[in-house]
Amino acid sequence: MGESSDSVSIDIDVVSFGGKECIVKTSRGSVSVYVCGDQQKPALITYPDVALNYISCFQGLLYCPDAASLLLSSFCIYHIDAPGHELGAEVISSDIPLLSVDDLADQVAEVLDFFGLKEVLCLGVTAGAYILTLFALRHKERVLGLILVSPICKAPSWTEWLYNKVLINLLYFYGMCGILKECLLQRYFSKEIRCGMHGAESEIIQTFKRLLDERQSLNVMRFLQTINDRRHDLTKGLKKLQCKTLIFVGERSLFREESIHMSANMGNKSCALVEVEACGSLVTEEHPYAMIPPIEFFLMGFGYYRQSNFASTSSNGSKPASPSSHSRVAPELLSLENLGIKLKPIKTRVEFQI
Repeated sequence: MGESSDSVSIDIDVVSFGGKECIVKTSRGSVSVYVCGDQQKPALITYPDVALNYISCFQGLLYCPDAASLLLSSFCIYHIDAPGHELGAEVISSDIPLLSVDDLADQVAEVLDFFGLKEVLCLGVTAGAYILTLFALRHKERVLGLILVSPICKAPSWTEWLYNKVLINLLYFYGMCGILKECLLQRYFSKEIRCGMHGAESEIIQTFKRLLDERQSLNVMRFLQTINDRRHDLTKGLKKLQCKTLIFVGERSLFREESIHMSANMGNKSCALVEVEACGSLVTEEHPYAMIPPIEFFLMGFGYYRQSNFASTSSNGSKPASPSSHSRVAPELLSLENLGIKLKPIKTRVEFQI
């Protein structure tokens, strides 16, 4: 673990699932980072969407056995929650200035500095994808690859801005009320999941309603306000990104068009866009198995492949390759159709070289 600067300090509490929660005090306020795995392994950074934390946003994906053998065995995962979104968070004082998207991106850089992480892979969902993309643009040399789920990259349209203003007012005056939860669920999931079979509420929707009840509404309001106040249109900067990028978007996502726009403007870099049929924005929870084959292809370009066990070293005692390694692997090219995964590829600008 790296040494902290004058503006960064840390407190650690050991929690369940073999990980540890680190409250990192940065120059832009405290942020919760849940560290899962061997810190000697390469780093994967995650950042969730509005009103979600690492559990509600990424548990569905990371609890898939195939994802575990692919991700948990090769990486140490650093789950960064938006300020005040961690489990058991207190209400952020109104005396603390509202952070901008630039502040949140710089906060990610400070977290990496503390842990001594020079190069990372990033996984973000919608608002979290925007923060990590902005971080990648500001620190190109530190990001080797981006996995973005239903990402946004533009300044908010007037429609989005006004809609978010309504949600912000609901949060301020009524807290996590029924209408607000329904609006957030519409942001995350497709109509098929929200309505369920024969109008019955599905288990995942019931679970998410309970999880949303645990959030501090004023903290959610602050994060939503930060995202709504974003003024950077990242479109032009996307052409300058030097990292490989994999974009997932649900066919029913509210952010589908912007995700397609983002992929189309990635220039000649290694970018692929995958649309998941009958799915909303939160692909990591609604259809996590659909993400495994494309992620596996993506990671092959960095020399990673699925491991049959969860040992921190391989059978010959060597450590997993670093993200910048390009060791060759030669598994048979997987067919998404043969795997029974309902994916509809939209566009692959450049094929990943493995």
